[in-house]
Amino acid sequence: MIKEPPKAPPLYPKSHLLAASGIAALLSLALLVFPSSEVEAKKTTLNLELESPAEQLKQQESAAPQATEEAAPSPFAQIENTTQPTEEAAKAEPAPAPEATASKDPSHREVTVARGDTLSTLFAKVGLPATAVHEVLASNKQAKQFSQLKHGQVLQIELDKDGQLASLHSKVSDLETIRLTKAANGYAFNREVTKPVVRSAYIHGTIKSSLSASAQRAGMNHSLTMDMASIFGYDIDFAQDIRQGDEFDVIYEQKVVNGKVVGNGNILSARFTNRGKSYSAVRYTNKAGNTSYYTADGNSMRKAFIRTPVDFARISSRFSAGRKHPILNKIRAHKGVDYAAPRGTPIKAAGDGKVLLAGRRGGYGNTVIIQHGNSYQTLYGHMQGFAKGVKTGGSVKQGQIIGYIGTTGLSTGPHLHYEFQVNGVHVDPLGQKLPMADPIAKVERQRFMQQSQPLMARMDQEKATMLASNKR
Repeated sequence: MIKEPPKAPPLYPKSHLLAASGIAALLSLALLVFPSSEVEAKKTTLNLELESPAEQLKQQESAAPQATEEAAPSPFAQIENTTQPTEEAAKAEPAPAPEATASKDPSHREVTVARGDTLSTLFAKVGLPATAVHEVLASNKQAKQFSQLKHGQVLQIELDKDGQLASLHSKVSDLETIRLTKAANGYAFNREVTKPVVRSAYIHGTIKSSLSASAQRAGMNHSLTMDMASIFGYDIDFAQDIRQGDEFDVIYEQKVVNGKVVGNGNILSARFTNRGKSYSAVRYTNKAGNTSYYTADGNSMRKAFIRTPVDFARISSRFSAGRKHPILNKIRAHKGVDYAAPRGTPIKAAGDGKVLLAGRRGGYGNTVIIQHGNSYQTLYGHMQGFAKGVKTGGSVKQGQIIGYIGTTGLSTGPHLHYEFQVNGVHVDPLGQKLPMADPIAKVERQRFMQQSQPLMARMDQEKATMLASNKR
């Protein structure tokens, strides 16, 4: 009896396989489009290239409804925007191999600066004599810029029919190129500066650890973060007020050349929510050409004094009527606030004023005392040293660097001892209500609101779009 071969297991119908493939594709797409709820930062760019912020604001005002609708990108656009290259990312790209390359044109040479390279070694790679270096550098004062080479910088060299240097040019940055061209008397120097297109970009971040770390994850570089801290520094003490869950929204200028972001400009508007309270700021230049930041309704963000003279420092000792001195071991009133920070950290003047002292003062060590008008006086002690130009009898501006954190005098570690006096009486600088600066002039108010309202509306729209996409 012949046995029948065992039957093969039943196959799934083709329709089932197609359905399974479709489901897998949808799941993969969902993972790309809808990020995890842990996403902390959001960055979008308004695809509207303008020659200046003023033109940008006019365009936004004249087409506000359309701009609002167009500025809300799809989830796919959001993924693309959050991965756009930043200044730091561009710098981090590996430099080309440090070798001379010949193009199809035998008169053209291209060399990339390697570590330890000089103009002499680069010229030698393309067969130019050492005397050519002297001729180049001696031809023009500005030609010495070719001796200030950076690792990864590319030099383009053109040779004449005799193999001698005809021209030399190099891209110093995304915005600047320098060039030397052989002339009748040596070499002529020329600088080419590309004017970037200025566009506005939006960024959002939520603080989970520190402001600097959260801002970096949001796509803000150090300079932009410091600008934001400076704007809100009159209302928020970034040394002690920042809490997990605080949020910030920023609309700022991006500089773009050939579709590539090459730098940032000014912050146009910003909002910082600290402990549930929101502070908003708008950049405004009045008809006289003076620029400052104001609240959305026109009050000045600038007060007579900044809240803290050291950025992102830690408060190590507060104002107290009876504190045990760490060195003298006695109960002594602590008439100021101590900010602990690494040695060399910059210290800023809390307000405009006259320098009464920039020198040694007993247990304070290196000290600066500033008189602000008739009623206010501030003291900065234990400095490592004084900033250039700060001297007794001179004047300083608010926010100006006056010295650096140190341990001079009676100090157990690097910190700033900061005192605040009102009419000769020491007060707690953390609890002192700061005097306000002048608001927008009445004659400028309508013009200001025409700029402020669209910027505030855009921040609201961008944030709402971001939150809606994250909930999907």
